[in-house]
Amino acid sequence: MLTFFRSLAVLLMLLVSSAQAFEPFQPLPDKPPVPQDNPLSEIKIALGKNLFFDRRLSVNGSLSCNSCHDLAHGGADYRPVSIGATGIKGRRSAPTLWNVAYQTVLYWDGRAESLEQALESHLLDKTVMAMPSQQLMTQKIAAIKAYVELFDASFPDQGVNFKNITRALASYIRSLKTPDSAFDAYLQGNKQALSTSAQRGFKTFVDSGCASCHFWVNLSGPVPGLAFKMGEGFYELFPNYRGSEFESRYGLSEDLGRYYVTDDPEDRHLWRVPVLRNVAVTAPYFHNGSVATLDEAIRVMAETQLRKQFSDTQISDIKAFLNTLTGKFPEIYLPQLP
Repeated sequence: MLTFFRSLAVLLMLLVSSAQAFEPFQPLPDKPPVPQDNPLSEIKIALGKNLFFDRRLSVNGSLSCNSCHDLAHGGADYRPVSIGATGIKGRRSAPTLWNVAYQTVLYWDGRAESLEQALESHLLDKTVMAMPSQQLMTQKIAAIKAYVELFDASFPDQGVNFKNITRALASYIRSLKTPDSAFDAYLQGNKQALSTSAQRGFKTFVDSGCASCHFWVNLSGPVPGLAFKMGEGFYELFPNYRGSEFESRYGLSEDLGRYYVTDDPEDRHLWRVPVLRNVAVTAPYFHNGSVATLDEAIRVMAETQLRKQFSDTQISDIKAFLNTLTGKFPEIYLPQLP
């Protein structure tokens, strides 16, 4: 497992092993990684979009994927933790789905190795969609004639089954990208794309050590193919420095993180490094959604991860930089559901 102190070693390993010059920050690529057994197609993406907005995927028709991952509002739901179809609160904050296809593992604790695997558990999770079984999920969708036709077109000779439901949803989610942020323009050579304050913030972000964890395409560590394969996670200790007032104020150490997945004591308080793209529009922050503002989140990270106290000017500058990570959101039109 990777700890905070080993992140820089990963960067150095990448520098040595990369066939081309390693650049720690990269614009968002045009296409995300796609598994061989679920190639993208326009008709499959369209089917997945229908399913994403369809409340019938939940046990009682009360919740769609978009209910907790609102694409019109940063891809999250602004609650500390989401509330499932049956009214049960989730354990952790719902992360944004924009650009999530560039992650090597899913969930805060990295327990899913692919979007398809994450969706399988999401549909059946009693704190989310709460469907009783794969069979009932399949029967529910197969009873809708128009969906049967869409599945036949998307998955010839396979039709409606639980795996194809997750494959269609995953295909749509892989299309959710927000390219062309101001930071992307800056990386591509437009040095005027960042304000003076944002450029100072970027320098502080790098010099203070934030970039030892938050680098590469999503500012969340390596993408698939760069030192990590799909299913291999990039994890960090949080809180890294224990005993701060923020730790107790926001309950940051109450959840043991990846330990619940592996039962390995060394994984206590390890978390998948979160995405920083669009971070300015995805409050509240951290795994428990306990911090409401970006300014405060920066203060918390400085104290708990770096044992630093940034000045008000430094916080303002880092915030200005983080705002440049907001990409261009495409217009989302609600589908005509079957």
